[in-house]
Amino acid sequence: MAEDATTPISGAPSLPAGLSAATQVVGIIGHPVAHSLSPLLHNTAFAHLGIDWVSVGFPVMPGRATAALDGAGELGIRGLSVTMPHKEEIARAVSFRSELAERLGAVNCVTIRDGSWHGDSTDGDGLLSALARAGGFVAAGRRCLVVGAGGAARAVVAALGDAGASEVVVVNRTPERAAAAAALAGPVGRVGAATDARGCDLVVNATPVGMNDVGGGPAGWPVDPEFLGASQVVVDLVYHPPLTPWLEAAAAQGATVMNGLGMLVHQAAMLIERWTGLEAPVDAMWAAVAGSSEL
Repeated sequence: MAEDATTPISGAPSLPAGLSAATQVVGIIGHPVAHSLSPLLHNTAFAHLGIDWVSVGFPVMPGRATAALDGAGELGIRGLSVTMPHKEEIARAVSFRSELAERLGAVNCVTIRDGSWHGDSTDGDGLLSALARAGGFVAAGRRCLVVGAGGAARAVVAALGDAGASEVVVVNRTPERAAAAAALAGPVGRVGAATDARGCDLVVNATPVGMNDVGGGPAGWPVDPEFLGASQVVVDLVYHPPLTPWLEAAAAQGATVMNGLGMLVHQAAMLIERWTGLEAPVDAMWAAVAGSSEL
């Protein structure tokens, strides 16, 4: 007798508990991606919401993001979180971009709607939410400095400008990229130098320098700690390790320090809401990754 959907195959493995052929699939694409906490955050939210969804990591080589997006569409995947190095390529590949994604030229959130991929960016608002939750920091009227000009940096610059920061200084090795990023903050954005951190309320490193201390120690740090001190909030968007050498040095100067885990949690919560239309269980998501960071 031919096998059909109701005929078990002897010795065949069963699906993991909670999964079925009807399970809705989302994921994160990046390179590398095996270290990502995003699937843990997403799956925690799905479990608390009681919905039959699952999130997995998809390693995608540089330059292959458009092909991956096409494949995801053919497979019926409901949404994608996008991390390095694919945010700019995916922004070009999606069918529709939010006004913010259009400004940034970068996408970290892709949702399928009416058979088309829609791209958005939740990174910047994720950081603002994390700052508010961690210490009540509000960007309005504050002087801010951002190191970097990539997708995450541009999202942070735009969010700070939109939130009413009095000044947003962008520091980057390439002046043209720094100017393009600073323009996203509107009239309060400008290109500057690391020494400008002295007068800023918020200093954000949006480069990967903190990962394994790439950059060779103090000589390669985004801002010399001597320019940092008490009354400042200093953020490194890296969350592994939880306390980078640069953050440790900033804390020794008296600054309040925070890593990138909060931004990750809150941007993931915004993704959940876009994908499912349901309110994300932010507290549960925080609890799921609490052991990943002391900051």
